[in-house]
Amino acid sequence: MTSQAADRPETVGASRRSKLTREREQEFFDAVIEQIRECGYDAVTMDGVATSTRCSKSTLYRQWRTKPQFVAAALRSRRRVCFEGIDSGSLAEDLRQVARVLGQWSGRDHRLVQALGHAVLEDQELAQALRETLVEPEIAAVEQILGRGVARGEIAADHPALPYVPSQMFGVLRVRPMLEGQEADPDYLLRFVEVAVLPALGLE
Repeated sequence: MTSQAADRPETVGASRRSKLTREREQEFFDAVIEQIRECGYDAVTMDGVATSTRCSKSTLYRQWRTKPQFVAAALRSRRRVCFEGIDSGSLAEDLRQVARVLGQWSGRDHRLVQALGHAVLEDQELAQALRETLVEPEIAAVEQILGRGVARGEIAADHPALPYVPSQMFGVLRVRPMLEGQEADPDYLLRFVEVAVLPALGLE
């Protein structure tokens, strides 16, 4: 199955959307995300999701007209902030905690981002859902952590390295698997923070 309309029933329409329980809808979302991780975006089909969740393909098409719409909805259902609650009172320690959490999070969601790869370049809705779900909330959370450090007087608001910290943290997460063939695990990210991020900020 592709994401093209030609492959879906002609009778599908918004007026015919049946109501699903939140639990059943999440079951569909979890199934499609897991299949993307395991098989890649292109290999995922509505038939496959329908089979794994024991429903008819028409049930899925009544809810979501195309595969990109379905996957975008699944991504948005998983929106969360991994760094919520990190506030030790020390910017350096907060960044260390971010590294630990980011390393624990990296494996599964990094595989998801890789699996979506080319698809997000072709479908704007899918790309926006990916940013809203896995990128923007986390960057905003890191920026809040940095902002608290500024408010406590630990670092100047105009420190030249400050705007680059989110790019450093998330960049190494994405790049290490490509350059070294290994995930950026908690130990690696913690070392990265200690030797690259904190010195750049003038912190210990």
